[in-house]
Amino acid sequence: MSERTGQPGSLLESVKGPGDLKLLAVDELPLLAGEIRDLLIASTARSGGHLGPNLGVVELTIAMHRVFESPRDRILWDTGHQAYVHKMLTGRAGQFDTLRQEGGLSGYPSQAESEHDVIENSHASTALSYADGLAKAYRLRGEEERTVVAVIGDGALTGGMAWEALNNIAARKDLPLIIVVNDNGRSYSPTIGGLASHLASLRTTQRYEDMLDFVKDSLNRVPVVGAPVYDALHGVKKGLKDVLAPQVMFEDLGLKYIGLVDGHDEQAVESALRRARDFRRPVIVHVLTKKGFGYSPAENHDEDCFHSPGVFDPLTGEEKPKPHGWTNVFGQEMVRLGAERQDIVAITAAMLGPTGLIPFSEAYPDRLYDVGIAEQHALTSAAGLALGGLHPVVAVYATFLNRAFDQLLMDVALHRLPVTVVLDRAGVTGDDGASHNGMWDLSILQVVPGLSIAVPRDEPRLRELLAEAVKVDDGPTVLRYPKGPVAVEIEAVGRLGEMDVLRGGDADVLFVSVGPMAEMCLEAADLLDAQGISATVVDPRWVKPLDEALVAAARDHKLVVVVEDSSRVGGVGDAVARLLRDADVDVPVRTYGIPRRFLDHAKRAKILSEIGLTSQDIARQVTEAIAKRSPALENEPAG
Repeated sequence: MSERTGQPGSLLESVKGPGDLKLLAVDELPLLAGEIRDLLIASTARSGGHLGPNLGVVELTIAMHRVFESPRDRILWDTGHQAYVHKMLTGRAGQFDTLRQEGGLSGYPSQAESEHDVIENSHASTALSYADGLAKAYRLRGEEERTVVAVIGDGALTGGMAWEALNNIAARKDLPLIIVVNDNGRSYSPTIGGLASHLASLRTTQRYEDMLDFVKDSLNRVPVVGAPVYDALHGVKKGLKDVLAPQVMFEDLGLKYIGLVDGHDEQAVESALRRARDFRRPVIVHVLTKKGFGYSPAENHDEDCFHSPGVFDPLTGEEKPKPHGWTNVFGQEMVRLGAERQDIVAITAAMLGPTGLIPFSEAYPDRLYDVGIAEQHALTSAAGLALGGLHPVVAVYATFLNRAFDQLLMDVALHRLPVTVVLDRAGVTGDDGASHNGMWDLSILQVVPGLSIAVPRDEPRLRELLAEAVKVDDGPTVLRYPKGPVAVEIEAVGRLGEMDVLRGGDADVLFVSVGPMAEMCLEAADLLDAQGISATVVDPRWVKPLDEALVAAARDHKLVVVVEDSSRVGGVGDAVARLLRDADVDVPVRTYGIPRRFLDHAKRAKILSEIGLTSQDIARQVTEAIAKRSPALENEPAG
C-alpha cells in the first residue's frame, strides 16, 4: 500500500477529462486504478464519506469513461454515492481535499459542479426511470447517436421503482440504453431477498466457475493460439453460463444480457460495454465487484465494508470514536422494549446498522425484518404485521419516509393500525447535501389523520417517548430525532397539560421548542432576559396532536415563537398558528425553522447559522417583534 498523501498521482493528474483517459495505454490502467484508490482513501479519511462503494467501482468507472463519450453519452448513478471515481475522471481529482466541505465537492453528483453529472438525487432505485425517460427523449429528438448508461447496484434493484422501470424499458426495443448492474451482494449490509438469492446463485455456481477455470488454464498452456482463443471464449461465455447456471431473470424480461463480468478486470468490463454499446438496444451488463476492493480494512469490515465511515486512520482503517448518539439510544431502548413485549417487531429498509437495529437483531433475530431498499413495502408490510396482532417499529432515515407517504397514509393510518415509525437523521444533516436533509416529515405528516408525532429533546425523553409510542394501539405514531450526539439533558421545571415547562413565570414571549431545539430556545430566552423581555419555554413532547393547554398559555403572552428543525412551511409552527386561530386567540405566531429550499452541503452548525436558526438570530428578531408592540422597547439595543 502506498502512502496515503491525498494528492493525485502522476497518471491521475494527467486525466483532466474522459478524453485523456482514452489516451492511456492498457498497461497504465492498473497504475491509474491504484492512484485513484490512494486518493479515495486519503480523502475520505479526512472528511468521512462513502469509501467502500467507490473502491469497488474503480475499474468499472475507468472502463465506462473509456468506452462512452461523456457528456454526450449520459452516465447516471444509482445511487450517487458511488460516483467519486467518476468525479475524479471528469476533471475534479485536484479538488478532493474539499470533499463534503462547504463550498467544496459534494458527496453526490452535482449539476453545478460538472456537465458530466446528470442527476443529483441520492435516493436509491431511481436511475432506471431517469434513463428510460432520457433515452426516449433523445429518440424523439433524433439524437440517436447518444447512449444512456445507468449504473445500479444489486441493493438498489430491491426497490420496486427499479422493476417498474425495467418493465417499461423492456417494452422498447429501439432505445440505446445500457443498464450496468454493479453486483457486490450489498447495499449498506449484505443484500437480502429473493432477488439477492438469485443473483448470489449466479455469482456462486461452482460448476460454472470450475469450468471457466479449467478452460482458462488449459487454453493458456497452448502456445501462440491459446490466449486468443480464451479471450474469444471469455467474450461469449454467456452461452456456457446459460447451460451451467440458473436461467437469467433479465432475459425473461426480454432484455439482452451480458455477464457475468469480473468488475475488477478493466479490459473485460471494456469488452462487455463495447458490445453493449454497439447493440443499440436495451442491454443489461452484469458486473461482479467487491465492495471496499483494494483496501483490506474495508474488505474485511463485516458490517458494511466501510460504506460510509467517519474520520479514520488511512493506514490502519481505525475510525475516530463516535460520540454517544441518538441512534445508539434508540437501539438500546428497542432491546429493552423487546424484552418486555413479545409483540414488538422491527423493520428496516437495508439499513440495519445505520438505524441502530443491530442489537435488536442479535437479541431477537426472528423479530427483525430487513426488506431491502423498499420503504413502500416496509410500511405496508408493517400494516400487515399490525393486522396480525403485532406492533411493528419501522426505522428509516427521515428523508426516506417521503417515499412511503402513501403507504403510511392509506395502508396504515386509514386502518388505524398500531405502527411506530422512527425517523433517524431528522432535520439538517449537513454533509450529505440536499437530498439527505430530513426536513420534510413534520410538514407532510401533518395531513395524516389519527397520526401522533413525538419529538424528544434529549436521551431520557427519547426513551420515554418511544415507550409511550409503542403503547398506542389505535393508530400510527412517529418519533423523530437528528443525526449525531444526543443533546444536552434538560429537565423540566414544571408541567402544562402534557407539555414540559423548561422555563416558567410571567412572560412576554412563549417559546414552543420542538425536540432538541430546547437548548437553543433557552439560550435565546436568556438573551431576551438581558433586554428586559421575559420568556416561557415549553416542550410539547408530542407535536401532533398539539396539547390544548397551549391555547390558554398563548393567551397570556404577547408573542408565540415556534422553533423547529424542520421546514417552516406546513410544520409545527403552522399547526400552532392554526390551533390558535381555531380557538380565536389573536396572539401572533413566529416560526423559526428551515426555509423552503434545498440546502447546500456543509456542517450542520454552519447551515443553521446561514439560515438564521441560532439563539442569537432568534433573540434579535424576537426583540424587534416585541419592540413593535411595546413602544418603551423601541430604542433598546437588539442584542
